[in-house]
Amino acid sequence: MVIIVPPVVMVILQVLLYQVVGIIEGSDDPMAATFTPLKFLAVNLSVGTAGVLAILLLVWMAKVPWRSLISSPRAFDTRRLVQYLIGAALLVGGGIGVVALVAPDAPGWTTFGVTGTTIVMLVIVVLSTPMQAAGEELMYRSAVLPAAASWVRAVRPALVVGLVVSSLAFAVAHGSTDPWLFGYYAVFGISTGLMAIISRGVEAPVAFHIANNVLMTTVNTLMAGGEAFAIDRSTDSGDASLLILAAVNIGMVVLVWMRERLVLQQEIRFKAW
Repeated sequence: MVIIVPPVVMVILQVLLYQVVGIIEGSDDPMAATFTPLKFLAVNLSVGTAGVLAILLLVWMAKVPWRSLISSPRAFDTRRLVQYLIGAALLVGGGIGVVALVAPDAPGWTTFGVTGTTIVMLVIVVLSTPMQAAGEELMYRSAVLPAAASWVRAVRPALVVGLVVSSLAFAVAHGSTDPWLFGYYAVFGISTGLMAIISRGVEAPVAFHIANNVLMTTVNTLMAGGEAFAIDRSTDSGDASLLILAAVNIGMVVLVWMRERLVLQQEIRFKAW
């Protein structure tokens, strides 16, 4: 239920919102792949709603406190979120810079341009993309990962099952038929799952997901020649340049591990003192 229902609701809600947007914009093809500002907002709203639904489903079915799905055994830590957001922004920004240097044609960028469409899109990106990124983390790391892990009793095999199932579900939900893109989404899912497990909460994966999506979408918007941009996830749309972004994911996992290890050592010293 937790693995299947929220993504289905997300798709249905997105299709319905696309129809509303089509009426508002007077579009003949509201399901076209090009993102207008309102269509981008529709996507973000549908994903954010599905993330909350996934948490509510797991709370209802497993009778667990919702706070334990956000962070456990510790409480949610806003300072952690901010620190990881800064670190993630630096890593993702560096990754985008490397891609721009070694494979500028890979992301589908055209020319730099700022129009009214660009400005409205950037506003929507900043205001609503954090909700979309948090929604995906709530859905796949806070809900699907522990739900799938509960199929196995032993802890370590359970973690493996939870990571594999949640990562594959995350990749499938992005609807790519390209092996490079599918593999990248799977790596993204495994990396953010490891961040959640290592840090015992979703602050790190949410921070990384927000930084990744906001920065990537901002660059895509600015490099679309002032027009709306499209995301191509069809076969042959990905290439080896995605290895650079995969390395950014791994770098974030290392950053989380180092930071959490340092915090643990400080706690041990404090208790000993």
